[in-house]
Amino acid sequence: MCPGKPTKNMEKDFWKDSEAYWITCKKSNHSKSNQWICYRKTFRLFKLPKEAPLRIAVDSKYWLWLNGKLAVRGGQLKRGPTPMDTYYDLIDLHSYLLTGSNTIAILQWYFGKDGFSHINSGKAAMLLEGQFGEKKVVTDSSWKVKMNPAFGDTGKPFPNYRLPESNIRYNAERILEGWEKSNYDDSNWGSPKLLGKPGDPPWNQLVKRPIPQWDTSDLREYKNLIELALPRESTGEKLTCDLPYGAQVTPYLKIKSPRGKKIDIWTDSYEFAGALSLRAEYISRQGEQEYENFGWMSGHKVHYYIPEGVEILDLRYRESGYDVDFAGEFKCNDGLLNSLWEKGRRSLYVNMRDTYFDCPERERAQWWGDVVNELSESFYVLGRKSDLLTKKAINELIGWQRTDNSVFSPVPSGNWDRELPTQMLNSVGYFGLWTYYKYTGDESTIRAVYPGVKRYLSIWEQDPDGLVKKRDGGWAWLDWGENIDETALYNLWFYLALMGQRNMAQVCEINQDLPVIEGRMKELRDNFNKIFWNGTEYRSSDYDGETDDRVNALAVLAGLAEEEKFPYILTILQNHYHSSPYMERYVLEALFRMRRPLIAIRRMRERYRPMVEDWRSTLWEFWEGKEGSYNHGWSGGPAIMMGKYLAGIAPDCPGFKTYSVLPQMGDITYVYAKVSLRRGSINVEVQKWKNTFELQITSPPGTEATVGVPKKEFKTVDSILVNDTLVWEGGKTIRDLQGVSFGGETKYYYLFQVYPGCWIIKAQGIDLRP
Repeated sequence: MCPGKPTKNMEKDFWKDSEAYWITCKKSNHSKSNQWICYRKTFRLFKLPKEAPLRIAVDSKYWLWLNGKLAVRGGQLKRGPTPMDTYYDLIDLHSYLLTGSNTIAILQWYFGKDGFSHINSGKAAMLLEGQFGEKKVVTDSSWKVKMNPAFGDTGKPFPNYRLPESNIRYNAERILEGWEKSNYDDSNWGSPKLLGKPGDPPWNQLVKRPIPQWDTSDLREYKNLIELALPRESTGEKLTCDLPYGAQVTPYLKIKSPRGKKIDIWTDSYEFAGALSLRAEYISRQGEQEYENFGWMSGHKVHYYIPEGVEILDLRYRESGYDVDFAGEFKCNDGLLNSLWEKGRRSLYVNMRDTYFDCPERERAQWWGDVVNELSESFYVLGRKSDLLTKKAINELIGWQRTDNSVFSPVPSGNWDRELPTQMLNSVGYFGLWTYYKYTGDESTIRAVYPGVKRYLSIWEQDPDGLVKKRDGGWAWLDWGENIDETALYNLWFYLALMGQRNMAQVCEINQDLPVIEGRMKELRDNFNKIFWNGTEYRSSDYDGETDDRVNALAVLAGLAEEEKFPYILTILQNHYHSSPYMERYVLEALFRMRRPLIAIRRMRERYRPMVEDWRSTLWEFWEGKEGSYNHGWSGGPAIMMGKYLAGIAPDCPGFKTYSVLPQMGDITYVYAKVSLRRGSINVEVQKWKNTFELQITSPPGTEATVGVPKKEFKTVDSILVNDTLVWEGGKTIRDLQGVSFGGETKYYYLFQVYPGCWIIKAQGIDLRP
């Protein structure tokens, strides 16, 4: 561990002396997937407590009712924080308790198989301890348990192997009517089998859930409800129901039906690129009935096949997802960019739940190439609860580090263990862990994971010329597409990883590591241009493909390309388009770093226009949508660029204690952006007209901003006013105001130091440029 005081974890030893047992149904077949188990416990309270903490862990999901009211829907995180351990939930149930008799009812869904986001414990069990005032409730032999006979498997086709979830078949003829209610008679239910105590294998150590419970809506009407013309009798056709945007949903139906009718439910993203997602089947009983699927699906449309002779009374859906506000904002005078920003946010949000993931249909997997882009985007488009998901991802990345010191993704995972070396370099480096720290100031997390970062980078070796020795790992993947200059990319990602490690070592005050890290960086830096720069481009001697835009962009971002090389690189980035949406983020960022916003914006428009003009609300995995997912987490890079560069908002000190607003607007004449912080929000509005440049900023408490008036917007600047007071004229400071002072000038900006408050900075001059 890094030096310093560890954060006190009040939950760390909670389970040490617990009287609770892991329990299961005696009829459960632990080797069988897709099992559903019901648990009940009745107890009495003589006095209502102000708080009623309940801790619960299951493999894999649960629904909890207290006195017939649903308190938790789809609780529990997929396993696990490490390959061995298990998460648990801590919830407060005081608002559901009654004086006198109380009944807890829990439905457990045991996945029973591994996936790219879950490692199976091999035991369909539950553990619970609740403290309700003076009354303690624990899982023990006094509970009532029964397998739920209504749930079962569909026939083929099954979901692809990456998903731990199974299709759900619900047979309403086998329903346990009212089993979750207090007055249900459970006298013929069995007692549970006791499997172990907290800390016992296969669940091992218990880690408190680090993210919120899901944000869940009421049942909602589909967009095309009127066209569905309900209620009506089905003629046996497929009904397509429109969602307002790509979302995580649980479909609902209400019907009047004869017994034994099978209804199929799936979404428009059920199948793509040969991979199947999840679907559901509902078998009707006689009479009027309603059903909401328990497993979530994603898509833009929900399809129902309802057999002939069934009266359709209502069709609805419930949206659920990660609990975070859509707190960021962006608007400009270009409608295409506005739509692109919003689609980026939608693509990000639909890929957040137990973890970040790449796509919500095929994999739901925490690939770290995606995560790096997602965590950066979250700072500009979402509220700060998203940081908890990023922190969880970081802890899992290092929590799954292997004994050979390698790291891999996706994790958690029970059926994938292959390292993608350049993705992992990206994850531990400048754009991954360091960016998280720069935007949050969360030093404790960096201190906790730095030793793992150091161990991982120690397995990378360098040749005598300083170049990194290529490691294939489990899959030497660098990007989708063609014309990939592997040797150069390996070296650039390695250098960026060392940059991140150096910065983290400085934060952790591990000064003894700095000479080694800086020495490795110097060896590569001293030789990189000699080996890869051929006079007009960066290219490896063993690479004979077209010029790789990725390589030339990363050379800029790594600081290895000197400014005199920029004209050549600009030509490359205007003529070569090989990067996938994953790597395009770095190409765009390089253009802004070289201070060429007009070229960056043009490339952004050109490359993303088909996605923006597509009817869907999300961005694609590839440039051609038909080739992959229509909801891909790595594709939202433009939303980062708009907040970070068009509006110019970025932290200088960790956690935005100090930050900059240095707009690069290109041909954009109006920008509004809002960035959510823990201490408030930064609001920036910039507009250009005639011979005037105006920037309005609202800066929150506890911050100091450096605000820049771009010199490139004018041939000459005559005067600058702050809140209608002249502060600068003819190249000289006239006066400072309380809360604002002139901070000098750089090659590109006139700078002002701005303290919390609302400020309008207006520059006037000659020849305002487009």
